[in-house]
Amino acid sequence: MLIICAFFIAVICISAGSVSLPLGDTLTVLWKSLIGQSIPENLHANIILKLRLPRVLCVALTGASLALAGAAMQGLLRNPLADGSTMGVSSGASLGAIFAILIGFQLPGLPFSGTMLTAVAFAFLSLMMILALAWLLDRSMSTNTMILIGVIFTMFSHSVISLLVAFAGNKLQSITFWTMGSLASSTLTDALILFVSLAVFGTVLLFLWRELNAFAIGEENAQHVGVNVRRIKLITLICASCLIGVCVSIGGNIGFVGLVVPHMARLTVGANHKKLLPVSMIAGAIFLMLCDLAGRTILSPIELPIGVVTSLIGSVAFVLILFRTRKVGR
Repeated sequence: MLIICAFFIAVICISAGSVSLPLGDTLTVLWKSLIGQSIPENLHANIILKLRLPRVLCVALTGASLALAGAAMQGLLRNPLADGSTMGVSSGASLGAIFAILIGFQLPGLPFSGTMLTAVAFAFLSLMMILALAWLLDRSMSTNTMILIGVIFTMFSHSVISLLVAFAGNKLQSITFWTMGSLASSTLTDALILFVSLAVFGTVLLFLWRELNAFAIGEENAQHVGVNVRRIKLITLICASCLIGVCVSIGGNIGFVGLVVPHMARLTVGANHKKLLPVSMIAGAIFLMLCDLAGRTILSPIELPIGVVTSLIGSVAFVLILFRTRKVGR
């Protein structure tokens, strides 16, 4: 049902916008493109295939990646507040991408490789630094300590980003893009990179559902039932950091997706990661597509950055989820 819902929402997102297109025309163009039939060159076909289809694909894949990474981190750390944005991973990835832009770092022949590699590297290093500080302050590495250090690291990263903005010069517009988050200029190449990232790292996380279920009863108990705690932790954190880093390198800092969507999925299908992880992934794609559609249409022709929309919707939804869980707990 979620897959069917995601497909129809994707078609609606491709059709709706500053220029509204009939759903029938959109489906016809997409079907002919899929089966390889020739499509007449006209305005509607160009809007669908060259502008909106790459954007919607990137939005859906980004939402799926961020939600899956958030659900895995929450299961690993046994904390419903764990997410790339609260743990400082997203801000670290943004800092890495901005640093690569300022110094002009890139690999020969790969124009986007510099921001992507540095975003992934900074995301992982940020997470390792936060966990190391949490261990130094609290040898039990309580979740509250990790979240607190993550929030502090996020504030520190934003202050460094503000400092870099002062030296940005003609690159100020590009840096502003990373801080607000946007997928407006996405291409099919970006969609392919996001798909490969999700296929590789997301598949690994989906196959770790048994180990994440074991972590729910505590690390010591998980070790007693045969889980290699250190290895699973490292694999999960690497895969989550890579997913977040790739998403940030293409779409900038988009928060609250990995925080709110797993909560919604958990209320629907329960805490079993065998169902929770794939449901979170599909629900994340739906959530971000709806946020992108809202940003494009509510104040049309003015377009709101998708990161702003997710923060507005996600903060309200998170408060509602907290109230609901507290009532259930009573």
